Amino acid sequence: MAMKEPPHPGLSVRYDCLDALGISVTEGAKILGVTRQALNNLVNGKAGISPEMAIRLDKAFGGTAETWLALQTAFDLAQARKASARSSSSASSRRRTTGFRGCNKSSQPTSTSMLP
Repeated sequence: MAMKEPPHPGLSVRYDCLDALGISVTEGAKILGVTRQALNNLVNGKAGISPEMAIRLDKAFGGTAETWLALQTAFDLAQARKASARSSSSASSRRRTTGFRGCNKSSQPTSTSMLP
C-alpha cells in the first residue's frame, strides 16, 4: 500500500495555527516577528520551515521546534524520493553502461574510516 505524501508544513501553520486562532497572515507575521511576505511564502508552500522559524512557531503557537522541523523533513524527503523515482530509469541505464554494481553494504564507510 502506497504511503500518502505528507503535505507542505505551511498548511499546518495556516490551518492549525492561523485559521484555528482566527488570525490573518499579517497578524501571524507580527506575532512571529517576521515579514508578512515570509509567512505568506510559508503558508503557500513557497518556503519551508527553517530552524529559526521552527523556534518562532514553537514560541508563538506551541508544538516544539523539533516537531515543526520533523514536518519539514518529512515533506522534503518525500519530494526527494519523488524526484529520485523520476530519474531512476536514467540512473539504471547509466549503471548498466558503466558497469557500476553498487556499494557493498558490508563495507559502508564509517566516520572513522575516513580519517588518515
